[in-house]
Amino acid sequence: MLSLKYCSNQVEAEDNLHNAFIEIFTNIKNYKGKGSFEGWIKRITINKAIDSYKKNYQLIPISEKHFNDEEIDENDIVEYSAEYILALVQELPNQYRLVFCLYELDDFSHQEIAKLLSISIGTSKSNLHRAKIILKEKIKSNSTIPINISKYGK
Repeated sequence: MLSLKYCSNQVEAEDNLHNAFIEIFTNIKNYKGKGSFEGWIKRITINKAIDSYKKNYQLIPISEKHFNDEEIDENDIVEYSAEYILALVQELPNQYRLVFCLYELDDFSHQEIAKLLSISIGTSKSNLHRAKIILKEKIKSNSTIPINISKYGK
């Protein structure tokens, strides 16, 4: 599920997971037992996904303009299944998806995100805001793009 959050489809997620496990098995000797093993694996998996995007997509700094759009009410999405929300998140533009997942789902700070993605803190905040607006609009319109949630096992 972790790789699916950061990838736009199942195949990409499988490739990312494969690459992460190669990295994990290659570097298992470097794990010092500090912190949780699960956390160490999670960090490697996330970093592999980010490395893949840096390699395959140009992360373009977006204007740091602050928005005066209506506030995003995070309670708008509670009635939808996790699979449906994941499918919507996967449809986000790459950089928005990365920032959204890092900030909202994995508790990274904007400062950490900026460093990981080589963007400014303001760009990270702007990307998160735009991702939330896109998700809110997709949910309001019941997503005009067809979503195949059966690939997620339900």
